[in-house]
Amino acid sequence: MTRSVRQKCEKETRESDLSDEPEMENLECLKLDDDGIVDWTRLPDDAVIDVFTRLSYRDRANMSSACKSWRSVGSSSCLWRSLDLRAHRCEGELMECLASRCSNLQKLRFRGSANTDSLVSIRANNLKELSGDFCKVLSDSTLTLIVTYYKLLESIQLGPDNCEMITSDGLYSIAIYCPNLKKLRLSGISDVSYQAIRALADRCPNLHDIGFIDCLNISTASLANVVQLRFLSVAGTTDIDWDSAGENWTNLPYLEGLDVSRTDVDPENFTRLVESIDSLKVVCTFNCPVLEEDPAVYKSHGKMMLGFSNDTFKVLSSMFPDTKSEQAVFSDWRSGSNKNDANLDILMMWVEWILSHALLCIAEANLTGLDQFWLDQGADLLLTLLQSSQADVQEWAATGLATFAVVNDISIKVDAGRVKAVRKGGGVQLLLRLARSLNEGLQLEATKAISNLSTNPAFARSVAGEGGITVLASLAKSTNRFVAEEAAGGLWNLSAGDKHMGAIFDAGAIKSLVDLIIKWPRGGHRVLVRERAAGALANLAADEKYSMEVAAVGGISAVVTLACTCKHRGVQEQATRALANLTGHGDSNTNIVMAGQEDRVIDVLILLIRSQHDAVRQEAATALWHLSGDARNRERIALAGGVVALVALAQSCVYASPRLQEGAAGALWALSVSEANSIAIGREGGITALIALAQSPSENVHEIAAGALSSLVFNPENALRLVEDGGISVLISRLSSISKLARFMAAIALAYIYDGRKDELAPVGSSTNGRSNRIILCTAMTQIQKSLLSFAHPLMSCSTALSATPAVVAQVTEFARIPEVGQLRCSQAEIGRFVSMLRHQYRQLKLCAAFALLQFTAPGGQHALHHVNLLQASGAARVLRVTAAAKSAPLETRVFAKCVLRNMEYLQTDTST
Repeated sequence: MTRSVRQKCEKETRESDLSDEPEMENLECLKLDDDGIVDWTRLPDDAVIDVFTRLSYRDRANMSSACKSWRSVGSSSCLWRSLDLRAHRCEGELMECLASRCSNLQKLRFRGSANTDSLVSIRANNLKELSGDFCKVLSDSTLTLIVTYYKLLESIQLGPDNCEMITSDGLYSIAIYCPNLKKLRLSGISDVSYQAIRALADRCPNLHDIGFIDCLNISTASLANVVQLRFLSVAGTTDIDWDSAGENWTNLPYLEGLDVSRTDVDPENFTRLVESIDSLKVVCTFNCPVLEEDPAVYKSHGKMMLGFSNDTFKVLSSMFPDTKSEQAVFSDWRSGSNKNDANLDILMMWVEWILSHALLCIAEANLTGLDQFWLDQGADLLLTLLQSSQADVQEWAATGLATFAVVNDISIKVDAGRVKAVRKGGGVQLLLRLARSLNEGLQLEATKAISNLSTNPAFARSVAGEGGITVLASLAKSTNRFVAEEAAGGLWNLSAGDKHMGAIFDAGAIKSLVDLIIKWPRGGHRVLVRERAAGALANLAADEKYSMEVAAVGGISAVVTLACTCKHRGVQEQATRALANLTGHGDSNTNIVMAGQEDRVIDVLILLIRSQHDAVRQEAATALWHLSGDARNRERIALAGGVVALVALAQSCVYASPRLQEGAAGALWALSVSEANSIAIGREGGITALIALAQSPSENVHEIAAGALSSLVFNPENALRLVEDGGISVLISRLSSISKLARFMAAIALAYIYDGRKDELAPVGSSTNGRSNRIILCTAMTQIQKSLLSFAHPLMSCSTALSATPAVVAQVTEFARIPEVGQLRCSQAEIGRFVSMLRHQYRQLKLCAAFALLQFTAPGGQHALHHVNLLQASGAARVLRVTAAAKSAPLETRVFAKCVLRNMEYLQTDTST
């Protein structure tokens, strides 16, 4: 252990216990013993300290209790000079563990007032800086309790959220118990009285930095009593008596910095105030509407004026005459060119603080008309502030970057120009550097910015190119829920599309995302992390390869459990979407079977299709659609009441979103493959609902509805229902759809209806009805023929098509092929029906049957070989040859039949080889 590190240890650590030998020699202790075990307790102390600095406070405390040697090193004051409790539940056991180590604690950050008792139990008697956020319910009595324990405080900062319950009584307590106070920054206090400020002036002689931000009312006159005041911010404060301020603040002889951003100060009082304070150097006036109406106000008056109308970099460069570039003002200052000027350092640190706060407030307000400001200097200022030495400035700058580019909070839509400015300014590298920080607060805000900005494709590419996906995958494992939540959000955005899925998989993020769902299975405050993890998994599962990877690490069980146990709408939507995507790859993997075997999954999905939220119903219906691809799942869904529920959904969604309509119609289509389900759907009113959906203007909806109807009317009972419900005219209209699949499915449905059932379907009645039915029949046959001939290759109009050479067959088949049909799987009964239809008296039905068999046997179809085997088993080859040779049959029918024969020959030959 080196001498410099040894000096960091607690006094009770005996020097005799520390080796003076070089560190490499100490590594001898890490050799394996006879049992193949390393004695980690013999690790050099400096190495242990280095490990401790990389741990959270909870883990650091727990690790210290592992053994006696680590207990001593783990209590080193260098490890416990600052403490950030914002992300931790300050329970008694943890605080008791921390208390013994915090005697020399200098800085403490906390969130809210729920853990006030825990704050005082730390017993950090030497605490100098206290900072809290989300202090909305922090009361005067609680604040008084805190300051009575920590009387050596030099800095108190509560905000930027409003401290609505703190009054002048709380300020008076600070004045009484904190005589060493130098800096006081409070946000959102309703009233700051004369007596409270006078007490601060009298009892805190070193108080030189005051911030009363977003307050309702402050006593401007009493501030003149704080004669040692150097920096004052009243940003966002309303009801300020500017006449009194102009009259009294001139009595502040040391005032160097004044922030009046977001106030209603008028030009006259502002000019008088600025001109009358000789010591004043920097004035911040961002978003002061009254001042912005009078550009003359921004004349320098010998002061540095920061606002929308001035270039902040240029203004501040006047303090650095040797700087080579105005944009480099902050970096030149930080590099130490003016290192001996302590006053300049204090001023610049205050400028950083008020700029970060002002820009964050402006970004959160999403003010219009500021596009040029953000592009010209706002983005660069935020990037510059990311490099500050002040952690709170860095956090606010990162939060500003996460906020200022977002122009739509609901969809997280970002402004491409602003994102480009961040990217060109090196924002990706800066944010990733902060995300790698050991400071969890910086990790959180930087990761949030990366997540939001990554909705822009160019920024997402830059993040991936800089190794950001690996960083996010690592942060998703964080024990800090907030950090893990933002990391999951970043992976969710980056997983949209397929460009970065490989990198996400390579980084091991899929396992991390599944673990997030398992790690936090319950609890309302953990909703977002689970929603984002499920959303990222849903995106990844859309790709067949990665859907299998998700399943391999337990993703199916995780999202099923999530859907079953969480009632939050967003979580339900993403969990069911993940399940729908995981099962959306058909027979290519076993995900459908695995998901169907999960306890309660069917029951929960049926329950969710009755949800009040369309997005949840849509994803649940789609998941049931995909699950119905397995015969056993179809049985489970039917037994669980899925038929009734899905028919009701189809009936209720006629005027809903197209995506919901697709899910409902698709699920009924998939279930109707089973004859029992098909009959049940018809009896429950599914035919009527699907007829209505078939009339949808959405191409996807009406082609799926037509497909479902074609499957249902295979059953005679359903065919009769469709005729009685007026479905014939709807199907005829679909024959002219721009969707090839819709035209094909409508033709199949009509062919099933009229296949040898003319007499059955003609209602008994007057001759008028008979003539009407014949007219409809003739119209249907004519439209079927017209629709199918639109798929005919030009070669089919000449006699050369009958030669059926391989070249002709290939051209005809490719021209006629409908790619989506290749995903459909027919049963033996359906194939037999088409073969039988080749002998039908209506030439249009013969044409339809030959065309359908061509589609189902076209090479490249997912189930083409299966269909060829069914044809071969049913002896269809002979019927096809007869059809192809029949001179009385239409030319197109003969050519299609020859194409089917060629397809059968090709596929059987290809299989045998």
